Amino acid sequence: MFTPMISAIITQKFIFHENILKPLGVSFRINRWFIIALLLPAFLAVGTTLVSVLFPDVSITLDPAEANVFAFFENIPIDQRVTDISFLPVHPFILTLIAGTLAGLTINGIAGFGEELGWRGLLIHESASLGFWKSSWIIGTVWGVWHLPFIINGYNYPGHPIAGVFMITLWTILFSPIIAYVRIRSSSVISAAIMHGAINGTAMTPAIVLKGGDSLTIGVMGVAGLVVLLLMNLLLISFGKPSKWHNIWLKADGINAAG
Repeated sequence: MFTPMISAIITQKFIFHENILKPLGVSFRINRWFIIALLLPAFLAVGTTLVSVLFPDVSITLDPAEANVFAFFENIPIDQRVTDISFLPVHPFILTLIAGTLAGLTINGIAGFGEELGWRGLLIHESASLGFWKSSWIIGTVWGVWHLPFIINGYNYPGHPIAGVFMITLWTILFSPIIAYVRIRSSSVISAAIMHGAINGTAMTPAIVLKGGDSLTIGVMGVAGLVVLLLMNLLLISFGKPSKWHNIWLKADGINAAG
């Protein structure tokens, strides 16, 4: 997970012979966009859960023993799973949503920075002159293809190695404008790292209350997640003025705009 960061540092320092921190957006100046970066993945998880029930034979269950997530714990006797869950103070959906979100500030955020210094650090800086949308889509494509070895080995889409490659690439292309917008508005790649970490922490949350479907159709990384991301992109187009803020960021960073 740290190869994009290492590649960005090597490229910036030893090929471009430029400073690393400011050009790549490494800034810890906290603003409200850091909070948005932290919380937005939770809304994505909840929205995806609601969209998932629109698929055939998919329903919400408050009994975790019936939920999809228990497929990952099939080696544990079901009575033991139910006993363990009964001691939790609140439903595991809520606990996972909170814990996964907070993970964006800790270990997941660190892992997220390992990728984001490459994607929303170096690549967004180098492709910025192409404009907000082209830059986001190019980075999203590279980001998705980078996951190819993981997907083929069963990560995110177990049992669907080929379809999974197309799904992850489409997912990263749709998510890329969202995280790029937050990175630009916050003027920091750290917000992107937090958001990336929170996404990784909350992605499994829908599986705790969903019954039926599979990894290609439901959940944050499935078709349901793509639907929610598409809606978020439409909201971004309608209300976010991404190209305007992109150009403001270009001027602030001294990057020449496209055309």
